[in-house]
Amino acid sequence: MKRRFNSTGVCVPRKHYMVDITDKLKEIRELIDNEFYFTINKPRQYGKTTTLNELEKLLNEEYLVISISFEGIGDSTFEEEKDFCNKFLKIMITSLRFSDKEESERLLGLSQNVNDFENTSEVITKFIEEASKEVVLFIDEVDKSSNNQLFLSFIGMLRNKYLLREMGKDFTFKSVILTGLYDVKSLKLKIRKEEETKYNSPWNIAVDFDVDMSFSPIEISTMLDEYSRENNIDMDIKAISEELYFFTGGYPYLVSRLCQIIDEKIKKDIKETWTKNDVRKAVKIINEEVNTLFESIVKNLENNSELYELIKNFLIDGEQIVFNALNPIISIGVTYGIFKKGKERLEISNKIFEDIIYSYMISKIRTSASNMSLYNIKSKFIKENGELNIERILKKFQQFMKEQYSAKDEEFIEHHGRLLFLAFIKPIINGTGFDFKEVQISEEKRLDVVITYNNFKYIIEMKIWRGPKYHEEGIKQLCDYLDIYALDNGYLLVFNFNKNKEYKEEKLEVNNKNIIAVYV
Repeated sequence: MKRRFNSTGVCVPRKHYMVDITDKLKEIRELIDNEFYFTINKPRQYGKTTTLNELEKLLNEEYLVISISFEGIGDSTFEEEKDFCNKFLKIMITSLRFSDKEESERLLGLSQNVNDFENTSEVITKFIEEASKEVVLFIDEVDKSSNNQLFLSFIGMLRNKYLLREMGKDFTFKSVILTGLYDVKSLKLKIRKEEETKYNSPWNIAVDFDVDMSFSPIEISTMLDEYSRENNIDMDIKAISEELYFFTGGYPYLVSRLCQIIDEKIKKDIKETWTKNDVRKAVKIINEEVNTLFESIVKNLENNSELYELIKNFLIDGEQIVFNALNPIISIGVTYGIFKKGKERLEISNKIFEDIIYSYMISKIRTSASNMSLYNIKSKFIKENGELNIERILKKFQQFMKEQYSAKDEEFIEHHGRLLFLAFIKPIINGTGFDFKEVQISEEKRLDVVITYNNFKYIIEMKIWRGPKYHEEGIKQLCDYLDIYALDNGYLLVFNFNKNKEYKEEKLEVNNKNIIAVYV
């Protein structure tokens, strides 16, 4: 059977090309060897289940591993304590059947006539006391039912047995690993007020899980090395790995999916050397896909208006947001995999998510923009040599704003002006251009849009007018930025909200750079 890249479900070495996560597994094993209980809480499709599967293989020789999942067990299981306890023991028995049939049958014998958590605790004690090896418990998708009172009671039972074991008064699992989207220690659990004290911190025994589950460029290269050797394809593995990391931030699903797209779509008919340009083509393809991960991001934005507004403030409007993990909105964004802690400020976790969010916000603003399609017809802005006519684009946008938005829309424009321009230019560059945003922090809240189109590069700076002093400083900063990209021409789109504002254009020459400024 020919191996392939996998982006759905658990990855299996005999079927799929996989990143070597040996070092991560060693870190996790050290926690288990030290008898810690902990939660692996990572975003959707972050390789949690695959990691547990590989970890189980690593541990099986020394430990008796019971690996179960709460996914798909049904809500009715959580209605009665007896039903929950029997279901929990049953799925443990089923798990053991595939690794140690004798122990599975022994647990089955101990599990008769269980009616409550007290009976369940006694079964666990007896089973582990006579087990042939120390027992480790994995529970995947644990937050599927984490808003249920019975779940809290279950976690409380495990916690109590752990504390008794530490005092030499009980036998229980050597280590318990819970995996899911949320950190069970800090869940806002939906419990009755009269139960809040009793179940305030059911998992406060757990240690922090600090293992980096994202893929580094070096780790990505291990998967590419497998692929290149098996298919006899020579490629610059280091360069491709770094390019994949540049766009994905090491997000496991995105890394695997890009590789899958290159192999099965871009290089489908001819197996040849991969290039960095192939990675960029794959990024354009994935950005147009509809998948459960991207749908989840959009759903989370729509369900949390504060999260949506925070992202817009720094992604579109260029505001500086200091990263603070205690901020509940930032915390939930990290949980969903949208945010990360940057070197100086809050950042979107990877460039693909950034483009998905940016494109989604653009699509929403386009539905509210009056007659925009009459102004941004693509063919009118392409020169004969394939260049974009950025000056004409800016002037046409100016005309659009002047004719379609009056003074009564001032509040809307100030809030959505930058997004309107991004929505205006997106159809023009789609299919050929690739654009990305680089936020520049300053008192003017500048947002630089860097566009690559047919091997031509353009920098358009958007900013709100804050007076001549800041304007001059902004132009100098733009010139410095043009130097970095070795460009001679730059563009300014200035939003002026003064009542006596003038729709005008300026052509400036500053530090041997040609600057075209258009005011709206």
